[in-house]
Amino acid sequence: METTSRVGAEDAPGTVTEEGVSAARRRMVDGYLAATFPWYGLDEAFTGPRRLMQVGTAADGTVQHGSIGHGDEPSIRADTGAEKQRFAIVVSMASSPVRRSGDGTGVLDATTVSSAAWLAGSGLLACTRPPQMDHALRDDWLDQQTETAFELADDLDGPAWSVLSLPVDGVPVPFHYRESEYGWVLAGSAQGGVYIGAYGRGMSAYGLGFSVIDDITTYA
Repeated sequence: METTSRVGAEDAPGTVTEEGVSAARRRMVDGYLAATFPWYGLDEAFTGPRRLMQVGTAADGTVQHGSIGHGDEPSIRADTGAEKQRFAIVVSMASSPVRRSGDGTGVLDATTVSSAAWLAGSGLLACTRPPQMDHALRDDWLDQQTETAFELADDLDGPAWSVLSLPVDGVPVPFHYRESEYGWVLAGSAQGGVYIGAYGRGMSAYGLGFSVIDDITTYA
């Protein structure tokens, strides 16, 4: 959460006030409410904590994708026991055709299931970077792994992926699925012009189900 930008007479600089936290939550929720597509999360079979994470926007401010966290909050810090964390992050991504950029200077590629797989793969990498590595080596590692994740997402019919059927709003849907030493990644399609990506660790993907979120404000 952000610290409040307005410091009261009794607030030391950098103090996080209840008002500041509430304002930050409202701003976060507003980003999700601005989307023109439905948001997905794990279905009611998951009874653990849920939270909003972040949305991704185009240059013109249009919301293109966003993530909902379930379970533990991912961390690469060694003192958090990262290897024991149990979490699943669900990414909802709008289906979009080839289109001109918001500023009219270029063309944006169409979004596909591969796009959702790439978002999920890069999300997993962001929370699994080996913390014991030297900073420079970690950057090199992340560059290499990111390129590999991109290539894998671009070849969903390749040997790195298998097909996993999971329920989406109660209907079985095929997902592309792969595992690595860092966790698992999957991607598929939902109704309403949405692609679903997901990644996680410590929670089996085989028992997951997804459903549309009726009221995103309850996650704030």
